[in-house]
Amino acid sequence: MSARHNRFTGLVPRVAIVCHDLFMVWACWQLLHIGRYSLLPDAPRLPLWTMDSAVVIAIQSLVFWRVGLYRGLWRFASVADLINIFKASFIGLVAIVLVLMWKRFEGVPMSVLVIYPFALSALLGAPRLLYRAWKDYQALQWDSTARRVLILGAGQAAEALVRDLRRSGDFEPVGLLDDAPHLQGAKLQGLPILGTLDDTAAVARETAAKLIVIAIPSLDAVGMQRVVGICESTGIPFRTVPRLSDILQGYSLPGQLKEVAIEDLLGRKPIVPDWTVVRGWLGARTVMVTGAGGSIGSELCRQCARHGAQRIVLVEMSELLLLNIEAELCRSFPDIEVEAVLGDCGDPAVIRHALSLHRVDATFHAAAYKQVPVLERQLREAVRNNILATENVARACMEAQVEHFVFISTDKAVDPVNSLGASKRYAEMICQSLDQKSSRTRFVTVRFGNVLASAGSVVPLFREQILAGGPVTVTDPEVTRYFMTIPEACQLILQAAASGSHGAIYTLDMGEPVPIRVLAEQMIRLAGKQPYRDIQIVYTGLRPGEKLHETLFYSDEDYRPTSHPKVLEAGVRTFSRELVLANVPKLREAIATYDTDTIRSILFATMPEFSPLQDDYIPSGKVVQFPAREVSGNR
Repeated sequence: MSARHNRFTGLVPRVAIVCHDLFMVWACWQLLHIGRYSLLPDAPRLPLWTMDSAVVIAIQSLVFWRVGLYRGLWRFASVADLINIFKASFIGLVAIVLVLMWKRFEGVPMSVLVIYPFALSALLGAPRLLYRAWKDYQALQWDSTARRVLILGAGQAAEALVRDLRRSGDFEPVGLLDDAPHLQGAKLQGLPILGTLDDTAAVARETAAKLIVIAIPSLDAVGMQRVVGICESTGIPFRTVPRLSDILQGYSLPGQLKEVAIEDLLGRKPIVPDWTVVRGWLGARTVMVTGAGGSIGSELCRQCARHGAQRIVLVEMSELLLLNIEAELCRSFPDIEVEAVLGDCGDPAVIRHALSLHRVDATFHAAAYKQVPVLERQLREAVRNNILATENVARACMEAQVEHFVFISTDKAVDPVNSLGASKRYAEMICQSLDQKSSRTRFVTVRFGNVLASAGSVVPLFREQILAGGPVTVTDPEVTRYFMTIPEACQLILQAAASGSHGAIYTLDMGEPVPIRVLAEQMIRLAGKQPYRDIQIVYTGLRPGEKLHETLFYSDEDYRPTSHPKVLEAGVRTFSRELVLANVPKLREAIATYDTDTIRSILFATMPEFSPLQDDYIPSGKVVQFPAREVSGNR
């Protein structure tokens, strides 16, 4: 009963609109005739209903239905709806003329036919626009709780934002600010442009704004830093609209307001891969991703699914992370076949099984341990998981004749001073050594620095410390790191893989190194606090194995540009490939007996540049925990 009632009540407005439009057709036809005959001295008396009126209404109703006039809502009537009305009126005129030709237009003045489509369009369009204006006015007048919003920017994004804010009823736009001189004093959607961005503080006070929204999605990092500084000086909460690229890639929704993230303030221009090359390489392929549930591995899976992969084989040792990424891929990309394999990359049987499920075309080896202070005390595990597991996966791919093997490395592999860097550098050399032995498998290494918001990165740590009221812990006032967002890093990994040559090492352009102290200060300000006043920053000293500054290339690698400006290729360094591969069995023996002294001596013999900063580590009394998060040990 209730379902039938709901259907009935839902049909009432639409039936009313149809009746309104048909009444307007009849009124238009009658008024045009009355107007035409009123010019005659002896005007005839016109009947309210004629056969011509019935024909016109029947024809016009069919045209309205075919044109789709009732698919839109009066509440959101726009120029597109007016164009649809004009189209329906003119098509209706053509149909009416064709039908009335049989009686040679007897009793139908030609002036009526000429004016008919214009008059009908006005009669149908005016009520719709008036209704929308009335509803917009109601939203402004009736909602006294609406937050007053000052908008920075006066472009297309600002125009769309004004419409969305008014429709929601929760916000009341009070004005706009823009630096363009020709826009000063103009109006956008009826809102005045009250000044430039530098006037934000004064205008916010005058308009009693309770929220500032940055509607300039084209801002680069430097521009965003300036605007954020202006917003912070007002003491008013602020938000920003998402970039178009974030909307298209599914990271944000249209019209969604979001907090300014630390990623928005990185000093680097947006990265645009050559998607034609990437999709041409990836299209209809089967890819295998190890460490598929981790920060980089899971995003690689999403990017591969989004850009043409036909099938993805997931290898992950954490059952929870494997469950999560498998469910996400099946939900978001139902047309792609997903195979999940639970197991350790260092287990030869696991990798052989994963490769036997399907004919794999490309493998992305993202599984690794990566926490520097932890690995300094766990050299055996660093070697087992980062060197021997890499050799196991790489050799299995070579035997299975996988076309591409992409190894995910780190900037810490350059002049390694810690267990993580040494293990990653050794794995790089294994890939280059196997590349010379294989004619079918192309081994490519991609090297980059820190990624924001990854498991164990400083960003979630700082965010949790700020939420707790501080202090924020930084190792050293001078320490710097290269940063990149996870999606950017994975897009450039695909770019390097698609255009990579045999045995090459590619480094991603990470922009300028970011001082960690500045990163902490910016994150505190984004939280609406002031560093050193509301939240303290405490310097704890460099942890074991940490450098003050990282580098992306060896001094003798002689890097050179590639077809993409954000991907650089490192020259191949001279090393003994025979020694690198010959020492792998020795490492396995030392791993089996937990002989860390032998492991260390093998690393020194194979990599003379390996120079540990600290051999002995005495734990300090202060332990800083990372935020609670499921961190797989296989990444």
